[in-house]
Amino acid sequence: MKLIGAIALGIIYQFYYGGGRPSGDTFNYYNQGQIIVQAINRSFSTGLKLFMANGEFDQGTLQYASRILWYRSPTEYFIVKLSAFFSLLSFNTYTVIGLFFAVLSFSGMWALYQTFLKMFPQLYKELAIAVFFLPSVFFWGSGLLKDSITLGALGWLFYGFYATFIQKKNLLLSGLIILGAAYVIYTVKVYILLSFLPPALFWVFTENNQRIKSKALRNLAKPIFIGLGLVVAYLGATKLTEGDTKYDLNNIEERSRINTIYLTQQVQTGSAYNIGIFDGSISSLLTVGPQAIIVALYRPFLWEVRNPVMFLSAIEASIFIFLTLRFFFKTGFFKTLFLIGSKPILTFCFLFSLILAFGVGTNSGNFGTLVRYKIPFMPFYLAALYIMPSYTKRPKKLVRLVKTA
Repeated sequence: MKLIGAIALGIIYQFYYGGGRPSGDTFNYYNQGQIIVQAINRSFSTGLKLFMANGEFDQGTLQYASRILWYRSPTEYFIVKLSAFFSLLSFNTYTVIGLFFAVLSFSGMWALYQTFLKMFPQLYKELAIAVFFLPSVFFWGSGLLKDSITLGALGWLFYGFYATFIQKKNLLLSGLIILGAAYVIYTVKVYILLSFLPPALFWVFTENNQRIKSKALRNLAKPIFIGLGLVVAYLGATKLTEGDTKYDLNNIEERSRINTIYLTQQVQTGSAYNIGIFDGSISSLLTVGPQAIIVALYRPFLWEVRNPVMFLSAIEASIFIFLTLRFFFKTGFFKTLFLIGSKPILTFCFLFSLILAFGVGTNSGNFGTLVRYKIPFMPFYLAALYIMPSYTKRPKKLVRLVKTA
């Protein structure tokens, strides 16, 4: 499915979008990567400098660096360099480069699936659907795009956290996996890392806190670790994004206002949505936040569809709505909330999904980009929906074994 997704992505961009779009598209990564390849073919040392560069210019690289649109944009240039590296292994063939990206993405998704499987082996079919077979995930998360790399790194980060802090096995290797995956996500899409870390730290704490036999010690440790998690989350949100034009918290109000003005003009086309201005205040959080989460999780609705890509996204959103409402009605609203709060893995999955849904819902403003931005949380959200019933009913085979014993 990942290989099919990588090839289909190139076909869609070539024949549906007419050869690419102005910025951030797959062909720009390819074309700019070819400039690095040209430099390597003419001078290996010059090409190596471009691979190691972080936006600086010198006499040897100037003629090439000046032609690279994203040379001084670390996020995009990371993907350009990765495209150039795989281009050297594929005779500059776009499709094969896309397949390499698909393999990297699949490696992380396989790690994500294996991690879930260790916790819930009986749900191997349902978890496979959640991780591998969501159309948006295997399509947008497979080709020559940033989303493929961040999706794969996120799977490895989840794997590393579970192995290091829950299983406590292969600590050195797992720790290196965490550092490597976190670095990739930080470099490419830091907001995913900021959305992941607080729920992950809370997940680690609650899992380990439940294993403490002494109730007094558990109660003593709980506020300490919660406070520590809040401090880490605040430092991450402020320090990791400090000076970044896109994600610095000081720029939230201005960036949101610019988006709103633009979307007010574009919303008539049907591809854009406008949920209001989020300026970082509590009042805007209460008014814009729920709308952003609903947009990211459950929209576009079927009657909002304007093109085939939106149709696929609308089908997935409808499935999310159906599964969510079915479980709430079947189990009960308060019982469902209690279940989510009492099971650490469910708490993590839903917290991560809601935080990232809020982030992408407030900053996307367009269903076309939203469908790409939200794919990191989609496997976690759907996996949680599949996991919840396993806590509310006992398998018949297990019941028979208990009665026999």
